[in-house]
Amino acid sequence: QVQFVESGGGLVQPGGSLRLSCATSGFQFSMSAMSWYRQVPGKEREMVASITNASLTKKYADSVKGRFAISRDNSKNTVYLDMSSLKPEDTAVYYCNAGVRGPRYSGYWGQGTQVTVSS
Repeated sequence: QVQFVESGGGLVQPGGSLRLSCATSGFQFSMSAMSWYRQVPGKEREMVASITNASLTKKYADSVKGRFAISRDNSKNTVYLDMSSLKPEDTAVYYCNAGVRGPRYSGYWGQGTQVTVSS
């Protein structure tokens, strides 16, 4: 069964940094592009970063470009999101899923990890 387990969130001050991890199982991770999404209450989930299976192409939403970095370890079936220069507007629940043009496994979202940026 497809599973996504996100971790690494927390409370951080503006300007701070966090590293999120997403451990996956149940599909061929090394053959799959991956994406990170975030959602705030009352708004749609938005994609913030994506990475192809061999890490050759990485894309970012304009709102996080230059501050966030996506990476992956195919030996660990895990994708990462390094976040720096965090802003209060980055506060959200962060999720990962396979694919780059929308979530491939839309019926298998993980619990997400809460990121709160506040002083």
